[in-house]
Amino acid sequence: MRSALLRTRRRSALTVAALVACTGLAACSGDDGAPGGGGGAGGEPVAGTEPVISPLTGLRLQGRAPRHPVLAVKVDNSTSSAPQVGLGDADMVVEELVEGGITRLALFYHERTPARVGPVRSIRATDIGVVQPLDAVLVASGGARPTVERVRDAGIKTFTETAQGFSRDTARSAPYNLFVDVRQIAGTVKAGEAPGPYLPFGDGGLPKGQPAKGLTASFSPSSSTTFSYQGGRYEHTNTRAGEGDLFRPRTVLVLQVQVGDAGYLDPAGNPVPETKFTGEGPAMVFHGGRVVRGSWVKDGLDARVELRSAGRSVKLPPGRTWIELVPVDGGNVTVTR
Repeated sequence: MRSALLRTRRRSALTVAALVACTGLAACSGDDGAPGGGGGAGGEPVAGTEPVISPLTGLRLQGRAPRHPVLAVKVDNSTSSAPQVGLGDADMVVEELVEGGITRLALFYHERTPARVGPVRSIRATDIGVVQPLDAVLVASGGARPTVERVRDAGIKTFTETAQGFSRDTARSAPYNLFVDVRQIAGTVKAGEAPGPYLPFGDGGLPKGQPAKGLTASFSPSSSTTFSYQGGRYEHTNTRAGEGDLFRPRTVLVLQVQVGDAGYLDPAGNPVPETKFTGEGPAMVFHGGRVVRGSWVKDGLDARVELRSAGRSVKLPPGRTWIELVPVDGGNVTVTR
């Protein structure tokens, strides 16, 4: 009970901080890129109150305040996933290591709720620390029993394949043919208290850093993600997203993390890794064609990330962000100059 009360107070304080930080920012009054074609699910306009700020982008929400909580959809990121569907409508993306050296994506939706996202894959214990700070709903194909129990014990609401809104695409091969209508899921859950900002958004808090035309985040010898800075956004040059469905972030945030063993094997006999998304580690912020080096700290699975550089707090410019959870051991980050 005490833990829940502290989290409630913290989120309330963070929400106020986000509103103050975004007051007067030009970025808070504009859209952060055109959506990829998905529909929206909102509530009534908020009149005569403070602007509603997105917990995922730090930008002012356009039009209606969503009636649903943040939804995080687990999507495959192997070569078999192409073309991925729904990236263009996401507000934020988190990439995490799974077994076999490949990665999966957690696509976060709040402002837009597309009718088709996928291919949807299973839950990992890593997802607890990824979604819990937002009280987000986790949408996945299912999961191994140890992981499902841990996610349930963490109080995270989940929707899996048996729920309304999931369907199989007969033109694709299983298990890479499961898709979900996020609008349908959003229509079945009501928003609770508005979460605070997931990242430390603010104005004027990002150091100058060094020039960087792009980056490659390597998760294993067989899996890496490359971005190139073009026209004010970061282009994912080895994306598996469908044509016209790209996620083009303003910021790429690389957090180097410890990875342990989740304690069980996948059906192919591979040990399942678990990213320890709590504690601290090195951080790199790529924004505006430059890179700022520093560190991150997260004091619990349900806590938000704080950033520091040269002994000072770092604030991220509001906008869409791609977060890379790169292993400290076995992973690597290469900066393109």
